[in-house]
Amino acid sequence: MKKLIALFAVSALASTAATAGVALSGAASVSYDDNGSLASATSYDADITLVGTAGGTTFTYSMDVDQASPQTTAADMASTIGPITIAADMHQVVESNSNDGDGDAKAQTDDTGVTISLDAPIGDATVGLDNSGNVTVSGTWAGVTVSHTSKKAGDTTTASAAIAGMDVSVTNKAGATTWSMGTTVSGVDLTLASSKKITAAFGLTGNTMTVTHNPAVAEATSTATTYSVSAVKAYSTVAVSRDLTSGAALSATYSSLDDSLTLKASVAF
Repeated sequence: MKKLIALFAVSALASTAATAGVALSGAASVSYDDNGSLASATSYDADITLVGTAGGTTFTYSMDVDQASPQTTAADMASTIGPITIAADMHQVVESNSNDGDGDAKAQTDDTGVTISLDAPIGDATVGLDNSGNVTVSGTWAGVTVSHTSKKAGDTTTASAAIAGMDVSVTNKAGATTWSMGTTVSGVDLTLASSKKITAAFGLTGNTMTVTHNPAVAEATSTATTYSVSAVKAYSTVAVSRDLTSGAALSATYSSLDDSLTLKASVAF
């Protein structure tokens, strides 16, 4: 009997140790949208994420569970051995290939892959190489974070920094430059992007109002790899969000695009 109790104790200890490096998190929400002049609709969303850690190796698995057949949304593993980090994206995302006016790709693309990074002792730089042959060099110097990726389809360079209370980010991809700036004025968080999108957030954590101006989208014809993009007029949204004592959050969003109001209740753990 003592041996059986001892065996049970060892088994329980082993089970506890096996789960000690596992973290479970998730989020769920339900939304009601009156859709302006169209028929109203109710939608649901529920996601679960499992993170397992053993030494210098981490595995992350995510699922979308608000449907009859839950679907995997992410499966990633990263392992660090000294100055080398090996990261593997093992999930092939099923992309939308519909000709619905938002520029979807005409065919599925392979987004799985392996990246090997070396934290080189060269001015705090990190050098990475993935299985597509892309080489990335990144690091922070004098408060400015710079990342440069050399690839067949065109190089990408990103630089970001906090300057005099303003967060600035600039990206050049294959010769096209985009940028964004964010700052806080009298307690209002302002963000401006090169796309002409402007966001202003008021209030404190747990009780906020966010006003966003979305620029017009120009019509674009289809290409050999993507479908066409339909024109969309400029519009604004106003979102009010508040945390409840129950642990959930309630938000209401109005959009001038279709004169709709969306009510959403959500919870995260």
